[in-house]
Amino acid sequence: MTRPVTVGMNNTVGSVGAAYWGAREASLRDAPLRLVSAWEWQPYSRASLDSNEMAEQWSRRVPVETAAELRRRYPGLDITTERLTGPPPEMLCRAAAESQLLAIGVGGLGGRTGFLGGSVASATVSVAERPVVLVGSGRRSAERGEGEERGEDASGDEHPDPVIGGPVVAGPVVVGVDLRRPSEEALGFAFEAASLRSARLDVIHGRHRPPARDEEMLQNTLAPWFERYPDVAVREHSAVGKPARELADAGAGAALVVLGLGTRHHRKGVARIGHMNHAVLHRCSAPVAVVPRR
Repeated sequence: MTRPVTVGMNNTVGSVGAAYWGAREASLRDAPLRLVSAWEWQPYSRASLDSNEMAEQWSRRVPVETAAELRRRYPGLDITTERLTGPPPEMLCRAAAESQLLAIGVGGLGGRTGFLGGSVASATVSVAERPVVLVGSGRRSAERGEGEERGEDASGDEHPDPVIGGPVVAGPVVVGVDLRRPSEEALGFAFEAASLRSARLDVIHGRHRPPARDEEMLQNTLAPWFERYPDVAVREHSAVGKPARELADAGAGAALVVLGLGTRHHRKGVARIGHMNHAVLHRCSAPVAVVPRR
């Protein structure tokens, strides 16, 4: 059975945007789409009775309404909804374990355009064992197809954005590579994503050695993936100084930015994702996939 693309939904605009992104991703992967909401009753000392009831009603209503709209836009897509009860990070990690990937909407979190400011997103990314994609709130309109107005299929690569007003064209997939310890999982995810989108793959790496040595190491790292994905055009770039800034800047026109997640570092019982990943997540405006090592 094909594992689904799962979207974790909460009461943010970015959550619905993630559902649109997830629908297109599931369509690309020929996989089912699973919309899950995780709700936990808050003690009276932390939240009012009204806010608890509103949150519960939202967790029941909005995923179902979103699924109905997505079925209309993607009539051939298998879409299910599920309501989970318990701590959201724990519930989302469980859902991710059964999926190809987990997408989370993060509108308004972190910096002006970045993601990692919400406790649920941060906690989930740091401990999930499957790739987690963080999707900003602007992606809802970007994932709507122009067929919405013409009665055509909604999965095209170029379509108007009702908010911005201009066409949204799929850009390259961008992946960050640490030549000292490259993540095979992140590279595999990035090459697959580029192949599914018929997109170019931009490989960005830091410079730690003489350029000739870096080039040799990079070619050796990428060689197996060139063989596996001969259809993917690759552009390589050496980031001098601050790779996190270069990755975030490259994400401005990208379809997806892919980061590897190495060994988790723990401080006071909280898993951490590394300084560079943290910096990229705070600055990047494109969807960002954080891929853990298995």
